[in-house]
Amino acid sequence: MNPTFFDQFMSPQTLGIPLITLAMLMPPIIFPTQNTRWLTNRFSTLQSWTINLFTKQLMLPINKTGHQWSIILTSLMTMLLTINLLGLLPYTFTPTTQLSLNMGLAIPMWLATVLIGLRNQPTTSLGHLLPEGTPTPLIPILIIIETISLFIRPLALGVRLTANLTAGHLLIQLTSTAVLALIPTMPTLSMLTMTILFLLTILELAVAMIQAYVFILLLSLYLQENT
Repeated sequence: MNPTFFDQFMSPQTLGIPLITLAMLMPPIIFPTQNTRWLTNRFSTLQSWTINLFTKQLMLPINKTGHQWSIILTSLMTMLLTINLLGLLPYTFTPTTQLSLNMGLAIPMWLATVLIGLRNQPTTSLGHLLPEGTPTPLIPILIIIETISLFIRPLALGVRLTANLTAGHLLIQLTSTAVLALIPTMPTLSMLTMTILFLLTILELAVAMIQAYVFILLLSLYLQENT
């Protein structure tokens, strides 16, 4: 069977064990855990400072009742960011290119925010389905449209993350294949293509970080609406 460009997105297995489990365990293995020492190394200090800064900025517009989500959102952000960046290394597998994984993260988190809103403030949560000042004949249509848009949110979360990372990986693979194919015949054009590949890799690094941040930011906005 001839390999295709999409074979890199297949979940690899060794001895029947899916390696996606090992990839998901990499973030807690890489980052050091908190200890009781007074003096820590520079990496632990930088890690604590970054996490505290991100948590403060993320929880700033959210009510105090939603601050209990800080650990969940920060941990999810760290996991997504690490997995996205590690997936750019050669001969690695990116679990966040799998739609099933992203939907498995998006649907429970979105559903939890909706249920919290329906439990704590049902009138306000249901009021989002009907904008204020809507003409009476348009009320049924707008309720249907807002309900559909509400249920599309988790789908948009998962598809956005999957599509952006998949497109970036495909572009890198296509460009690197062109570089290798042009080296024997047109080395000058190959060097130009290699420059484009380098710039594309930098762009993909930014996309990996931005998409992890956007995923958590949208979840925080959904939480803000329901708290």
